[in-house]
Amino acid sequence: MSSLLTESDLIHEADVVWLEDPDGFDYVRQALDKTKRRNTKPPYARDGRMVGYAVLGEEAEPDPDSGLYKRRVLFLLPHDRDNDPDGLYQEGAPGEAVDPRTIEPGKPGAKTPRSQRGPAAIASA
Repeated sequence: MSSLLTESDLIHEADVVWLEDPDGFDYVRQALDKTKRRNTKPPYARDGRMVGYAVLGEEAEPDPDSGLYKRRVLFLLPHDRDNDPDGLYQEGAPGEAVDPRTIEPGKPGAKTPRSQRGPAAIASA
């Protein structure tokens, strides 16, 4: 599924559950995953770790073909800035990265100077 989300992708979100404190991250990656349930912690099958996920409201309907719900998952990969501050994303960020401070239920989150350029780039500006 695409990781560049729009509000129409997220209309049934009731809450965002953080598994780790979002204030500790400059950015998080987000993607839509298909899951069997709308309100429990979804399975996670990527490298790295899931740091949050969306809970869907009662009005959310599963896809009629697959019977699965589309839900937002927030995650970080091993080479992301939080694990490797001097690595690939010391400056810059992956395309699906947004500032976790801007994420709300039903809102895809925004790219900010902190999420896109990083503290090293901001400090040297």
